[in-house]
Amino acid sequence: MDKVNIAELTEEQISFQLILHSGSARSKVIQALTEYRNENVEGADELLKQAKQDLRAAHDIHFQMVKKEAGGTQTPFSLLLMHAEDHLMSTVTMKDLVLELLELFKSRNL
Repeated sequence: MDKVNIAELTEEQISFQLILHSGSARSKVIQALTEYRNENVEGADELLKQAKQDLRAAHDIHFQMVKKEAGGTQTPFSLLLMHAEDHLMSTVTMKDLVLELLELFKSRNL
C-alpha cells in the first residue's frame, strides 16, 4: 500500500482517505469474525492482517495531520473530518474487541 502524502491533498481528500482506509479495515474485521464463525481460521487471520495494514495507512495519515498541527499549521475543523476521525477510532476499537474475542474463542476451542 502506497503511503499517502497529505501535503498533496485537499482537506476533504484527507478526510476521505481516512474514511476509505478505516472503512476498509472495518469491513475486513467484521468479515474476519464471520470467517472464524464459518470455521475458516486461516481466512480470518488473513483478513485481520489486511485490516491492520489498512489501519496502518489511516494512522499514518492521522499522524501526518498531528505532526502538521504540532508544527504550527492549524487543521481546519469540519463535520467531515470529525466523521473521519470517529470512523477511525471506532474501527480501532472494533478491531481490538474482535482480536480479543477470537483469542477467547480459540482458547476455548470454539
